[in-house]
Amino acid sequence: NAAFAALGLNWRYLAFEVRPDDLRAAIAGARAMQFSGLNLTVPHKLLAMQIVDELDVSAKTWGAVNTVRFEARDTGGQWQPLHHFSEPISGEVRSQGFNTDSDGVARSLREDLALELGGAKVLLLGTGGAGQVAALRLAVENVSELFLIDFVSAKAEAVAQEIRKRHPRVKVAVGFPKGPVDLLLNATPLGLKPGDPSPLDEKQFSLRQTHAVYDMIYNPPETALLKAAKAAGCRASNGLGMLLHQGAKAFEIWTGQPAPLDVMRRALEAEVYQSTVHSR
Repeated sequence: NAAFAALGLNWRYLAFEVRPDDLRAAIAGARAMQFSGLNLTVPHKLLAMQIVDELDVSAKTWGAVNTVRFEARDTGGQWQPLHHFSEPISGEVRSQGFNTDSDGVARSLREDLALELGGAKVLLLGTGGAGQVAALRLAVENVSELFLIDFVSAKAEAVAQEIRKRHPRVKVAVGFPKGPVDLLLNATPLGLKPGDPSPLDEKQFSLRQTHAVYDMIYNPPETALLKAAKAAGCRASNGLGMLLHQGAKAFEIWTGQPAPLDVMRRALEAEVYQSTVHSR
């Protein structure tokens, strides 16, 4: 919303809670009301792959949808974003799914942890929608070893098999590493709610065995995992940078205009950190 205001766009970004069983109807409703687009979060990113009308190459590559753009045909028969049209649209409107999480997490890891991903050893907790995207992106970035942990081991094994097929040079295993790693990345929702247990079983792996910890959760800004990581002497970052960059990319997909990153960053930091102060 801060970005829309900065560019003088009469747009609004709103939040809606939608049950997985209602996702298809919600996307159809947004299309009928001619929304410009949607963002999807847990637990909708994998399910949306089967619902949207068309998949962008980013969604096909990373296997999840977190951004939807609605489009219609112009007079030449080409699909265009709805903002392209000045008159009401009477013809067919389709939904196209994109993934902006991949670029967001890679950029945030570099900026917020000063981490060089090439050749790194990484322990990834969680292989759901965001975790799967992170795993595949880390493989593309040529990490040397990737260790996957998930409550449902079959999910982690399926992601591992996909990486072995696409990126055979990357060593990937399901389970905890025996030795140290360069990065521990939490892609589970554990830490979102007060009283959540840690996503890490420290009997299996000690935080002192990693140099850096990244938690995709950004609210609360310091989860129990990040607090413990700092106490163990690790470089640590929450997921605010990932949220910023994936959101900026979604903004550009919808509007066709460059995102005002500084404006978006200031608004995010004020919202997340100020709301935390007030809640105390």
